[in-house]
Amino acid sequence: MAGGSKTAVIAALIGNGLIAITKFIAASITGSSAMFSESIHSLVDVGNQSLLLFGLNRAQKPATAEHPYGFGKEIYFYSFIVAILLFSFGGGLSLLEGIKHLSNPKPIASVYINYIVLGFAFIFESAAWYVAFKEFKKTTKNFHWFYSVHRAKDPAIIVVLLEDTAAMIGLVVAAIGVTASSYFNLPIIDSIASIIIGLVLLAVAVWLAYESKSLLVGEAANPEIINQVKNIISNADEIVKSKNIMTMHMGPNSILLNLDVDFKENLGSSDVENSISRLEREIKQCLPDIKWVYISAKSFNKKEASI
Repeated sequence: MAGGSKTAVIAALIGNGLIAITKFIAASITGSSAMFSESIHSLVDVGNQSLLLFGLNRAQKPATAEHPYGFGKEIYFYSFIVAILLFSFGGGLSLLEGIKHLSNPKPIASVYINYIVLGFAFIFESAAWYVAFKEFKKTTKNFHWFYSVHRAKDPAIIVVLLEDTAAMIGLVVAAIGVTASSYFNLPIIDSIASIIIGLVLLAVAVWLAYESKSLLVGEAANPEIINQVKNIISNADEIVKSKNIMTMHMGPNSILLNLDVDFKENLGSSDVENSISRLEREIKQCLPDIKWVYISAKSFNKKEASI
C-alpha cells in the first residue's frame, strides 16, 4: 500500500502544482475573491503533498537501536502537520480573504477566464481524486464511506482523498459564486463564496487532525485482523484459551501484536516453545502486516511456562 500511497500523492502534487499556477494568474487578472481563495487552497495542497512525500520516505527508514519498531509513525506525524497547515493557511487565509472582500466587494473582470481555469482545475482535481479513490477502495471492503475513512490506517491516502474532495467542492462553490456575482452584478456573492470555501477547508482540516491524532497516539488493528488472530489460535489444539489480545499500528502496514495464551496442562517447556514458534510463523504468514508477535504463555494449571 505504501507504493499506492506514493502514487496518489505524486499525482495530486503534479495536478495541484499546475492548478495553483493557473488559478493565481486568473485571480490576478479577474480580481475574484473566490478564485484567490482557490489559489491559496491549491498552493497549500502542493506544500501538504510535498510534506506527505517526505513523511512516506521517512517512514521507510529501517529500524535502529533507538527506534526498534522503525519509523512507520512518521507518516502519522506529518499527516497531523498537514492538517494544521490546511486549517491555518488553507481555511484561515480563504476565510480572511472572503471577509476582507465582503467589506469592499469589487466586480469581477474577464469572468470567462475564471470559467476556463475552474473547468481545467476540476478535470485535474478529478483525475487526482480518482487515483486516490482507487487506492482507498482497496481497503474499504464495502464499508460505509465515513467509517472506512475512520478505520483506514494509511493517512497519506486519506489526506489526498479528503483534500481533493474539498478541492472539488471548493471549485463548484467558486464557479457558483463567480457566475452569480457576474449575472446579478453583486460582487458580494463572490466574497461569500470565498468564505464558504474557507469553512469547507476548516472542516476537512479538523477531520484530518482528529484522524491523524488517533493514529499518532496508537490505534488497534481493524477487527477482522484481530478475528483472524483468534481463529489461528483457536485451531491450535494445545491451547486452551487466549486473552488480552492487544494490537497497535506502528505504521500503515506495521502491526505490533501482544497476547496471553493458556496451554494444556502438563505440556513440556519444549512443546510450549515449539507451539509458540509455530504460532508466530503462522500469524505472520497469514497476516503479513503483523511484524512483531509477543506471546505470554501459561499452562492451564497457572504455572509459568518457559518461553
